[in-house]
Amino acid sequence: MNMRDFDDDVTSSPYSRKVGERLRVIRRQKRLSLQEVEATSAEEFKASVLGAYERGERAISVPRLERLAKFYNVPVDQLLPREEAVAPAEGDAATSKKLAVDLLKLSQLSGQPFEMLTRFLKMIQVQRQDFNGKVITVRGDDTRAIAAMLDVPVDQVGQRLDALDLLYRP
Repeated sequence: MNMRDFDDDVTSSPYSRKVGERLRVIRRQKRLSLQEVEATSAEEFKASVLGAYERGERAISVPRLERLAKFYNVPVDQLLPREEAVAPAEGDAATSKKLAVDLLKLSQLSGQPFEMLTRFLKMIQVQRQDFNGKVITVRGDDTRAIAAMLDVPVDQVGQRLDALDLLYRP
């Protein structure tokens, strides 16, 4: 037997089900099937066990939760359920314009402005609990901070991101 076989409690609780729901949301955001997680984790996370976690049929230990967070490349707290938050009301048209930033292209750029932008967008990902890793939509209010990082006027952020080929195009 492996040490991993002993660190899971086989009891179910409402909280375990909520944790399981979060685990499933993150896995799906990563566009991974249970079998793909098993294969790419070198079978550390068996599909059947991960499925039991996601259904809340099995409780996950803290060390195992930490390893799963590292595997998914997300902060551990993102695998835990959150209090229900009320979505903020949309602002006027000037501040609600959205830009989709291609995170894969951004990750290939080096230099302080791009490193700051990467950290800022990761902070937005954590706030939104959005870990697809490929694209993030920034809202009008976020463009003020991005304008400062890229040293351009706020109304030119979209043009600057486009010139850097950082706007996402499906």
